[in-house]
Amino acid sequence: YEPMLPAGGIEAGLWTDFQKAGLANYGAVNKLAIQTAYGLPYRGSQVLLAYDGTKLPRDKAPKTFADLVAWIKANPGQFIYNRPDKGGSGGNFINRVVHEVSGRDPLKFKVDNYTQASADEVLAKAWAVLNDLAPSLYEKGAYTSGNSASLQLLAQGAVTMIPAWSDQVLQAIAKGVLPETTGLVQLTDLALCGGFSQAVVPTNAAHREAALKFADFMLSQEMQTAVIEKLGGFPGVDWSNLPQALHDKYADVIPSSIPTFPSGEWTKAVQDGWYRNVAPNISRT
Repeated sequence: YEPMLPAGGIEAGLWTDFQKAGLANYGAVNKLAIQTAYGLPYRGSQVLLAYDGTKLPRDKAPKTFADLVAWIKANPGQFIYNRPDKGGSGGNFINRVVHEVSGRDPLKFKVDNYTQASADEVLAKAWAVLNDLAPSLYEKGAYTSGNSASLQLLAQGAVTMIPAWSDQVLQAIAKGVLPETTGLVQLTDLALCGGFSQAVVPTNAAHREAALKFADFMLSQEMQTAVIEKLGGFPGVDWSNLPQALHDKYADVIPSSIPTFPSGEWTKAVQDGWYRNVAPNISRT
């Protein structure tokens, strides 16, 4: 559910303010995940880097964007991402490049601040970075057709590292599609984009008190552990509220930031521009 919809709903008093609802577990919610007091983040997903742990030791995995670029160039043919309009893992890798060339400040990009001039300026810098990387990618500039196709290449051992959605890669490991030796890492200078599913409770709900009790239950350690282990999602609560074993297991992907990238004109400009400037030999259809 989306607390921003319908437009004006918050102002009209449609949704419950969770900060004032008396939930026992509300204090455990990850502060990075809270967009508004009227939406309760209970499950997240974020793009991260998945890699073959038999080829790349954990302590050598890149932790910054500069490290990642250096690794890609030092290991030609071992990295690939998907076309930006075919899946968010590749799309958000490109968005991370856009963030990098604009001062690592995701707040510069908002739904309502797009202009052709600003897009032309910043995206030209992003295309330069991506074109510089292209010869070092799998097959000297190949791009997969989607999130799943990237995971398949990693599973087959064709590449060593890919950007991947956290939930998809965790599910793939749990199902044996990817081996337990698969490593996961998030960039620490600025993470790749992610987002959270949110719960809302109408102020005039017929069973509002029961709904609030259920919302509180969803934030419990039991349910948030299940979000990771059963759904392959990221927790809506801060990782410090989870069992230490889980915290230790996923230490390399616990985000210090959860950036977003606006849909609408900005995303359209990135996708259209990528085809024109980075992969002009690929038909978008």
